[in-house]
Amino acid sequence: MDTRKLAYFVKIVDSGSITKAAAALHVAQPALSQQVSALETDLKQRLLIRSKQGVQPTAAGHTLYRHAQTILRLVEQARQDVASSGAAPAGRVSIAIAPYSMASSLTPRIISEVARRYPDIVLHLTEIYGGVLSEAIKNGRLDMALIYEPGPIRGVQFTTMIVEDLHLVVNGKSAAAAESGEITLEEAAEYGLFLPEQIHTLRQIVETGMRDKGLSLRLVGEVESVPSLTRLLRADMGATILPKSAADALFHEEDFRVLRIVDPGLQCKIALCTPDHEPLSEAASAVLMVLKEMLQEMLSAKYAR
Repeated sequence: MDTRKLAYFVKIVDSGSITKAAAALHVAQPALSQQVSALETDLKQRLLIRSKQGVQPTAAGHTLYRHAQTILRLVEQARQDVASSGAAPAGRVSIAIAPYSMASSLTPRIISEVARRYPDIVLHLTEIYGGVLSEAIKNGRLDMALIYEPGPIRGVQFTTMIVEDLHLVVNGKSAAAAESGEITLEEAAEYGLFLPEQIHTLRQIVETGMRDKGLSLRLVGEVESVPSLTRLLRADMGATILPKSAADALFHEEDFRVLRIVDPGLQCKIALCTPDHEPLSEAASAVLMVLKEMLQEMLSAKYAR
C-alpha cells in the first residue's frame, strides 16, 4: 500500500465523486478507479459504494479514510521536519484555549513570547469546548489545548497544570449579605445561573456537585460569550460559576462579588491536552515548551504569596 493510493482515496471521499476527484488530481478517471480497485484487492474489503449521486465510503472505507488521513499527515510532517532540520522552528501551530479560564488571559503573552523566540512560527488561536476537543486533536486540526480537564479521553493525553476552587460571580447588589467572601453550595443553588452548555466540563462539575448534594440547578440560560455574560450579570439577571482566576479577570469591577463556594467546595482542573498517538511537530513542540514555562511561572507567582 503506497501513500499515493491513500492520497487518491482520501480525495475521492472528500470529493464524493470519482469524476470530481479525477479532475482535481489531474488523473484520468479510469486510472483513479483502478487505484481504488487495487486498494480493495489489497485490503480484501469493499471501500466505496457507487451510485448516481456519487460515492460513499463503506464501514471499511471510513476506517481506511481515518487512518489514511493520519498516515498522510505524518508523511507530510516528516518531509517538513527533515527539510527544516537544523533551522529555527517554523510553521503553523494551532492552540485551543478554554474561554472561561485564566488560561484565556495568557493569549497576549503567548503570542508575544512565541513571536520573540520563534518569529517563523504562526500561531492559530481559538476557543473550543472539551466535547469537540478530542476529535480536533486526534484529527490534527489542533496541535494542543489549554482547557478544563474532562477526564480520560481516548486518543489524547492531559497534563494537569492548575487546580482551582470554583466561585459564584454575582452582581454586587445581590450579595450584600455575603461579607465573608464565601457562600455554601446550597445558597449558590438559589441563584439563577448562566452556564455554558452541557458539553462543557465546567457545567458538568456544577451539575454533579449540586446533584450529589440533592440540589436543583436553576439554569437561566446557556451563555458561551464572555461579553454577553458580563452584560447579563451587570443587569442583575442571574449569576455564574467560574474559577477565581477567570472571575477576577472577567469581573474585576466593583459592581461584582466573587464568592468561594463551600460546603462542599467545587474544583476544576486546567490541563494541557496533546495527542497521544503521534509526535508533535518541531514548531508545536517549541510552542508547548513556551506554554509550560508560562504556566509554571504563573503557578510560582500564585503560591509564592
